Amino acid sequence: MTATPDLHTPQLASPDLLRSVFRRHAAGVAVITARGDGGPVGFTATSLTSVSAEPPMLSFGIGTGASSWPAISGAEHVGVHILGEHQQELAATFARSGADRFGAPTGWREGPEGVPVLDEVLAWLVCRVVARVPAGDHRIVLAEVLLGDPAGPGRPLLYHQGTFSGLRD
Repeated sequence: MTATPDLHTPQLASPDLLRSVFRRHAAGVAVITARGDGGPVGFTATSLTSVSAEPPMLSFGIGTGASSWPAISGAEHVGVHILGEHQQELAATFARSGADRFGAPTGWREGPEGVPVLDEVLAWLVCRVVARVPAGDHRIVLAEVLLGDPAGPGRPLLYHQGTFSGLRD
């Protein structure tokens, strides 16, 4: 006879339970950018997912209460930037409410389709938004990849247990 594992006391589903579980899930860190009416906007995302190879599509989530949501809700194109472990401060800047995300020391330029493209990232893409799917207090944005550059040097930045870190050897 096999002993049953101790499953502790299960918790009922709640926002706190979801956050607690996903703190244990290491995720890559991306910054999503778009052109807004008042200038460039952007936010840090750990919800980036590859969706389809044909056509090349990805998705990310954004809260409808986020400061970037008004611009993302109407944007035709977005930039997706994969951050390197050398960019912890950049990730924190784009995650911080009220921060001047595109001011110094953030390096960026206007890219294809007017999308803000960040400097020194591991990789970047410009994508065409094809759908915004309601998901509770968030929207899942589906976007088709148009072009990009996968050749930045370095190692990926990760988010785990509420902090940014790099891979360990």
